[in-house]
Amino acid sequence: MKKVISTILAASLFSFGVFSVSASANDLGKEVLQPKDGWASFGNGTTGGSKAKENQIFTVTNKSELIQALGGDNKTNGKNEQPKIIYVKGTIELNVDENNNPIGPEYYAEGTGYDFDEYLKAYNPEIWGYEKEVEGTLEDARAEAQKKQKEQIVINVGSNTSIIGIDDDAKIIGGSLVMSGVKNIIIRNIEFEAPRDFFPQWDPTDGDYGEWNSEYDNISITNNTENVWIDHCTFTDGENTDASFGKYFGRTYQQHDGLLDVTNGASYVTVSYNKFEDHDKVMLIGSSDSKTTDRDRLKVTIHHNYFKDVTQRLPRVRYGEVHIYNNYYEFTNDSDYSFDYAFGVGAESKIYAQNNYFNFDYDVNPSQIIRYWKGTSIYEDGSFINGSGKANRVDLVKAHNKGNEVQLNENVGWKPYLYTKINPTQAVPALVKAKAGVGIID
Repeated sequence: MKKVISTILAASLFSFGVFSVSASANDLGKEVLQPKDGWASFGNGTTGGSKAKENQIFTVTNKSELIQALGGDNKTNGKNEQPKIIYVKGTIELNVDENNNPIGPEYYAEGTGYDFDEYLKAYNPEIWGYEKEVEGTLEDARAEAQKKQKEQIVINVGSNTSIIGIDDDAKIIGGSLVMSGVKNIIIRNIEFEAPRDFFPQWDPTDGDYGEWNSEYDNISITNNTENVWIDHCTFTDGENTDASFGKYFGRTYQQHDGLLDVTNGASYVTVSYNKFEDHDKVMLIGSSDSKTTDRDRLKVTIHHNYFKDVTQRLPRVRYGEVHIYNNYYEFTNDSDYSFDYAFGVGAESKIYAQNNYFNFDYDVNPSQIIRYWKGTSIYEDGSFINGSGKANRVDLVKAHNKGNEVQLNENVGWKPYLYTKINPTQAVPALVKAKAGVGIID
């Protein structure tokens, strides 16, 4: 790393089950989002826990220490507004009990009456059909087991918090960080492995053939949360790929949900220099077409991120004014995750996309990059596909309109102003691959 976080002063004292460290004024925990760096710089900007007192600076190595550093009680940690800097050292597994012992599906299902084989028998479409959602004793048992898992793996983050990975090997595995109704959060330099919902629900009414639907996003920014900066992190499914889950009723037994979702009135978010790899549903901005209270909210900037072998929602947007620039999208033939679409134009969405680079090692129809999801408008300029020559510059809106029945316009009604520099598209692949993800921060 260019900034070696491990040089944080070693003189530490043990406090409340975590290590409280005295950090130098120049380390990453004290860094704040710079002015005009996307929507998260709006208003008073995003400073996280930079004002933390010495006894509110911690290094954590497991789930118990993480919860303690966040305030001590996961049920109320989301209300802890005291400035705090939390350094993550090594790997933190969230599918563990209160003593940090690993736990899995059997632990959560115990005492609920849930039996997967019986669940499959009861809701087999040949018996249950596709006309109504599943219900009954086995579905209630599944929901109870899912609730027990949620209590263990969802970690609530309060306002005025910075969570920073030490060195290039800090990881949080198998859980979800939730920011609900809070403000001023910074998360940097951490590798996240997507949580697995061990108890996905079968919904026979989802689409023509039904789907397995799961809970838990890696990071959930929701319920009017404001000013969040997610920077230089890596998000992946790790070894638990969708293909490894197999299929039931002819559909993938999906145990993953989103990687980074912004929903329910949240706003002023900057997502910069992250790597998203090997995942299906990546980033959802806006959770429902009917949630009209999201108007004038969901303001998000997405810049200099590396999207590699991911399927969809890059991002999918409802309502929000979303600035998407200088991102690199790369797709290969040998991945378990096939490309579906990049920009999802949802209800009243206002995407403003500039100078993004798409690289496929196979032929793709440019009309596939934008997907209509009941929206009408998207502004796009400067996109390149599979090369940097004039012939590789593609008007994505024009391509969409040529290849699809629904016609989109570029009248989004706003123009971004919270940015410092937009790089030429030709420079994006090298720049993003060199700087996105954990381990390298200028």
